Amino acid sequence: MSTWPQCAMIYDGTFSGFLTCVAESFRTKEYPFYFLPPGTEQISLYPLREIHTDPALARTVYQALEDQVSAAFRRIVTYSFLTCLPQKERHIFDVVYLGFLQALPQDMTDDRLLILERAVHHLTHEAHQYKGFLRFSDYGGVLVGQITPKNRVLPLLRPHFCQRLPNEAFLIHDKTHREGLFYADHKWKLRPVDHLDLDRPDQAELECRALWRRFYHTIAIESRHNPKCRMTHMPKRFWGDMTEFQEDPA
Repeated sequence: MSTWPQCAMIYDGTFSGFLTCVAESFRTKEYPFYFLPPGTEQISLYPLREIHTDPALARTVYQALEDQVSAAFRRIVTYSFLTCLPQKERHIFDVVYLGFLQALPQDMTDDRLLILERAVHHLTHEAHQYKGFLRFSDYGGVLVGQITPKNRVLPLLRPHFCQRLPNEAFLIHDKTHREGLFYADHKWKLRPVDHLDLDRPDQAELECRALWRRFYHTIAIESRHNPKCRMTHMPKRFWGDMTEFQEDPA
Protein backbone atom coordinates (compact mmCIF):
# COMPACT_ATOMS: atom_id res chain seq x y z
CA MET A 1 0.00 0.00 0.00
CA SER A 2 1.33 3.41 -0.95
CA THR A 3 2.36 5.87 1.76
CA TRP A 4 1.90 8.80 -0.61
CA PRO A 5 -0.79 11.34 0.35
CA GLN A 6 -3.95 10.95 -1.72
CA CYS A 7 -5.46 13.47 -4.11
CA ALA A 8 -8.03 13.74 -6.90
CA MET A 9 -6.94 14.60 -10.44
CA ILE A 10 -8.94 16.52 -13.01
CA TYR A 11 -7.85 15.81 -16.58
CA ASP A 12 -9.17 15.96 -20.16
CA GLY A 13 -10.22 12.31 -20.39
CA THR A 14 -7.68 11.34 -23.07
CA PHE A 15 -5.07 8.60 -22.84
CA SER A 16 -2.31 11.21 -23.17
CA GLY A 17 -3.95 13.14 -20.37
CA PHE A 18 -4.03 10.05 -18.17
CA LEU A 19 -0.34 9.31 -18.82
CA THR A 20 0.43 12.93 -17.91
CA CYS A 21 -1.43 12.33 -14.65
CA VAL A 22 0.79 9.30 -14.03
CA ALA A 23 3.91 11.41 -14.56
CA GLU A 24 2.65 14.18 -12.27
CA SER A 25 1.73 11.68 -9.58
CA PHE A 26 5.23 10.23 -9.52
CA ARG A 27 6.76 13.71 -9.63
CA THR A 28 4.77 15.05 -6.67
CA LYS A 29 4.55 11.71 -4.81
CA GLU A 30 0.75 11.97 -4.58
CA TYR A 31 -1.53 8.98 -5.11
CA PRO A 32 -4.68 9.81 -7.13
CA PHE A 33 -7.67 8.32 -5.35
CA TYR A 34 -9.92 9.10 -8.31
CA PHE A 35 -9.86 10.91 -11.65
CA LEU A 36 -12.41 13.48 -12.80
CA PRO A 37 -13.29 14.91 -16.21
CA PRO A 38 -12.86 18.69 -16.69
CA GLY A 39 -15.64 20.93 -15.40
CA THR A 40 -16.72 18.45 -12.74
CA GLU A 41 -18.47 20.11 -9.83
CA GLN A 42 -17.88 17.76 -6.95
CA ILE A 43 -17.03 18.22 -3.31
CA SER A 44 -13.86 16.29 -2.63
CA LEU A 45 -12.27 15.18 0.61
CA TYR A 46 -8.97 15.09 -1.25
CA PRO A 47 -6.92 17.96 -2.69
CA LEU A 48 -7.88 18.60 -6.32
CA ARG A 49 -5.09 18.68 -8.89
CA GLU A 50 -5.91 19.93 -12.38
CA ILE A 51 -3.53 18.25 -14.83
CA HIS A 52 -2.90 19.76 -18.26
CA THR A 53 -2.03 17.24 -20.94
CA ASP A 54 1.62 17.23 -22.03
CA PRO A 55 1.97 15.02 -25.16
CA ALA A 56 5.78 14.81 -24.88
CA LEU A 57 5.60 13.77 -21.23
CA ALA A 58 2.86 11.26 -22.07
CA ARG A 59 5.06 9.68 -24.74
CA THR A 60 7.87 9.32 -22.21
CA VAL A 61 5.57 7.49 -19.79
CA TYR A 62 4.18 5.34 -22.61
CA GLN A 63 7.70 4.21 -23.56
CA ALA A 64 8.60 3.62 -19.91
CA LEU A 65 5.70 1.17 -19.56
CA GLU A 66 7.57 -1.15 -21.92
CA ASP A 67 11.16 -0.26 -21.00
CA GLN A 68 10.72 -0.58 -17.24
CA VAL A 69 8.17 -3.40 -17.21
CA SER A 70 7.30 -5.14 -20.49
CA ALA A 71 5.56 -4.81 -23.85
CA ALA A 72 2.71 -6.97 -22.53
CA PHE A 73 2.31 -4.62 -19.59
CA ARG A 74 2.08 -1.59 -21.88
CA ARG A 75 -0.53 -3.39 -23.96
CA ILE A 76 -2.80 -4.14 -21.01
CA VAL A 77 -2.52 -0.54 -19.77
CA THR A 78 -3.34 0.82 -23.23
CA TYR A 79 -6.23 -1.56 -23.85
CA SER A 80 -7.62 -1.10 -20.34
CA PHE A 81 -8.09 2.59 -21.06
CA LEU A 82 -10.42 1.69 -23.96
CA THR A 83 -12.70 -0.40 -21.77
CA CYS A 84 -15.99 0.50 -20.08
CA LEU A 85 -14.61 -0.56 -16.69
CA PRO A 86 -16.01 1.78 -13.98
CA GLN A 87 -13.26 3.95 -12.46
CA LYS A 88 -10.84 2.43 -14.94
CA GLU A 89 -8.19 5.11 -14.34
CA ARG A 90 -7.89 4.22 -10.67
CA HIS A 91 -7.60 0.50 -11.44
CA ILE A 92 -5.00 1.16 -14.15
CA PHE A 93 -3.00 3.48 -11.89
CA ASP A 94 -2.93 0.87 -9.11
CA VAL A 95 -1.25 -1.56 -11.50
CA VAL A 96 1.11 1.08 -12.97
CA TYR A 97 2.24 1.97 -9.45
CA LEU A 98 3.01 -1.69 -8.79
CA GLY A 99 4.86 -1.99 -12.09
CA PHE A 100 7.04 1.08 -11.58
CA LEU A 101 7.74 1.11 -7.85
CA GLN A 102 7.10 -2.36 -6.51
CA ALA A 103 6.64 -5.61 -8.39
CA LEU A 104 3.77 -6.99 -10.38
CA PRO A 105 2.24 -10.08 -8.75
CA GLN A 106 3.20 -13.24 -10.57
CA ASP A 107 -0.19 -14.69 -9.72
CA MET A 108 -2.52 -13.51 -12.50
CA THR A 109 -5.50 -14.12 -10.21
CA ASP A 110 -4.40 -11.15 -8.10
CA ASP A 111 -7.46 -8.88 -7.97
CA ARG A 112 -5.58 -5.81 -9.20
CA LEU A 113 -4.51 -7.58 -12.38
CA LEU A 114 -7.60 -9.73 -12.77
CA ILE A 115 -9.89 -6.70 -12.95
CA LEU A 116 -7.95 -5.33 -15.91
CA GLU A 117 -7.56 -8.72 -17.60
CA ARG A 118 -11.32 -9.27 -17.52
CA ALA A 119 -12.04 -5.76 -18.79
CA VAL A 120 -9.58 -6.18 -21.68
CA HIS A 121 -11.07 -9.56 -22.56
CA HIS A 122 -14.51 -7.94 -22.73
CA LEU A 123 -13.08 -5.21 -24.99
CA THR A 124 -11.30 -7.56 -27.40
CA HIS A 125 -14.26 -9.95 -27.55
CA GLU A 126 -16.63 -7.10 -28.40
CA ALA A 127 -14.25 -5.82 -31.10
CA HIS A 128 -14.07 -9.36 -32.55
CA GLN A 129 -17.87 -9.53 -32.67
CA TYR A 130 -18.11 -6.24 -34.54
CA LYS A 131 -15.80 -7.57 -37.26
CA GLY A 132 -18.72 -9.80 -38.20
CA PHE A 133 -21.71 -7.75 -37.06
CA LEU A 134 -20.81 -4.33 -38.52
CA ARG A 135 -22.95 -3.41 -41.54
CA PHE A 136 -22.07 -0.72 -44.09
CA SER A 137 -24.38 1.34 -46.29
CA ASP A 138 -23.34 3.19 -49.45
CA TYR A 139 -23.84 6.96 -49.34
CA GLY A 140 -22.60 8.42 -52.59
CA GLY A 141 -19.54 6.18 -52.77
CA VAL A 142 -18.71 6.40 -49.06
CA LEU A 143 -19.42 3.33 -46.92
CA VAL A 144 -20.95 4.25 -43.56
CA GLY A 145 -21.42 1.89 -40.64
CA GLN A 146 -22.84 2.76 -37.23
CA ILE A 147 -22.28 0.85 -34.01
CA THR A 148 -23.28 1.15 -30.35
CA PRO A 149 -20.49 -0.59 -28.43
CA LYS A 150 -19.95 -0.70 -24.69
CA ASN A 151 -16.18 -0.26 -25.09
CA ARG A 152 -14.16 2.05 -27.35
CA VAL A 153 -13.56 -0.56 -30.03
CA LEU A 154 -12.68 1.70 -32.98
CA PRO A 155 -8.90 1.57 -32.39
CA LEU A 156 -9.10 -2.23 -32.47
CA LEU A 157 -11.36 -2.30 -35.54
CA ARG A 158 -9.15 0.08 -37.52
CA PRO A 159 -6.48 -2.42 -38.68
CA HIS A 160 -9.08 -5.00 -39.72
CA PHE A 161 -11.26 -2.74 -41.85
CA CYS A 162 -8.43 -0.66 -43.30
CA GLN A 163 -6.86 -3.90 -44.56
CA ARG A 164 -10.20 -5.42 -45.57
CA LEU A 165 -11.33 -2.33 -47.54
CA PRO A 166 -8.07 -0.73 -48.66
CA ASN A 167 -9.47 0.96 -51.78
CA GLU A 168 -12.73 2.19 -50.28
CA ALA A 169 -13.69 5.37 -48.46
CA PHE A 170 -15.55 4.58 -45.26
CA LEU A 171 -16.71 5.92 -41.92
CA ILE A 172 -17.45 3.85 -38.83
CA HIS A 173 -19.45 5.89 -36.34
CA ASP A 174 -19.38 4.92 -32.66
CA LYS A 175 -22.65 6.37 -31.36
CA THR A 176 -21.88 5.47 -27.76
CA HIS A 177 -18.60 7.34 -27.48
CA ARG A 178 -19.41 9.89 -30.19
CA GLU A 179 -16.36 9.32 -32.34
CA GLY A 180 -15.69 8.16 -35.87
CA LEU A 181 -13.06 6.27 -37.81
CA PHE A 182 -12.55 7.96 -41.18
CA TYR A 183 -10.65 6.20 -43.98
CA ALA A 184 -9.91 7.36 -47.54
CA ASP A 185 -6.92 7.35 -49.92
CA HIS A 186 -5.12 4.83 -47.67
CA LYS A 187 -5.16 7.26 -44.72
CA TRP A 188 -7.20 7.06 -41.52
CA LYS A 189 -8.19 9.36 -38.67
CA LEU A 190 -10.12 9.00 -35.43
CA ARG A 191 -12.17 12.11 -34.74
CA PRO A 192 -14.99 13.17 -32.37
CA VAL A 193 -18.44 12.91 -33.99
CA ASP A 194 -21.18 14.24 -31.74
CA HIS A 195 -23.99 13.55 -34.19
CA LEU A 196 -24.19 12.11 -37.69
CA ASP A 197 -26.92 13.34 -40.05
CA LEU A 198 -27.24 11.04 -43.04
CA ASP A 199 -29.28 11.64 -46.19
CA ARG A 200 -31.93 9.17 -47.20
CA PRO A 201 -30.29 6.19 -48.95
CA ASP A 202 -30.66 6.14 -52.73
CA GLN A 203 -32.74 3.51 -54.52
CA ALA A 204 -29.75 1.25 -55.28
CA GLU A 205 -28.82 1.11 -51.58
CA LEU A 206 -32.41 0.39 -50.55
CA GLU A 207 -32.60 -2.46 -53.06
CA CYS A 208 -29.30 -3.87 -51.81
CA ARG A 209 -30.62 -3.84 -48.23
CA ALA A 210 -33.82 -5.56 -49.31
CA LEU A 211 -31.82 -8.27 -51.09
CA TRP A 212 -29.67 -8.83 -48.00
CA ARG A 213 -32.75 -9.19 -45.79
CA ARG A 214 -34.30 -11.60 -48.30
CA PHE A 215 -31.12 -13.67 -48.34
CA TYR A 216 -31.00 -13.70 -44.53
CA HIS A 217 -34.56 -14.98 -44.23
CA THR A 218 -34.29 -17.37 -47.20
CA ILE A 219 -31.34 -19.34 -45.82
CA ALA A 220 -33.05 -19.75 -42.44
CA ILE A 221 -34.31 -23.26 -41.74
CA GLU A 222 -37.74 -22.85 -40.19
CA SER A 223 -37.71 -26.24 -38.48
CA ARG A 224 -34.49 -25.32 -36.70
CA HIS A 225 -35.60 -21.86 -35.61
CA ASN A 226 -34.04 -21.31 -32.17
CA PRO A 227 -34.24 -17.71 -30.88
CA LYS A 228 -32.27 -18.49 -27.73
CA CYS A 229 -29.40 -19.98 -29.71
CA ARG A 230 -29.43 -17.05 -32.14
CA MET A 231 -29.15 -14.55 -29.28
CA THR A 232 -26.25 -16.55 -27.85
CA HIS A 233 -24.25 -16.19 -31.07
CA MET A 234 -25.67 -12.80 -32.09
CA PRO A 235 -26.61 -10.87 -28.92
CA LYS A 236 -29.74 -8.78 -29.27
CA ARG A 237 -27.97 -5.55 -28.38
CA PHE A 238 -26.27 -5.66 -31.78
CA TRP A 239 -29.49 -5.98 -33.77
CA GLY A 240 -30.39 -2.31 -33.81
CA ASP A 241 -27.44 -1.51 -36.10
CA MET A 242 -27.73 -4.57 -38.36
CA THR A 243 -29.40 -4.33 -41.77
CA GLU A 244 -31.21 -7.67 -41.54
CA PHE A 245 -33.20 -6.46 -38.50
CA GLN A 246 -34.09 -3.00 -39.82
CA GLU A 247 -36.91 -1.58 -41.89
CA ASP A 248 -36.32 0.75 -44.82
CA PRO A 249 -36.81 4.46 -44.05
CA ALA A 250 -40.20 5.77 -45.12
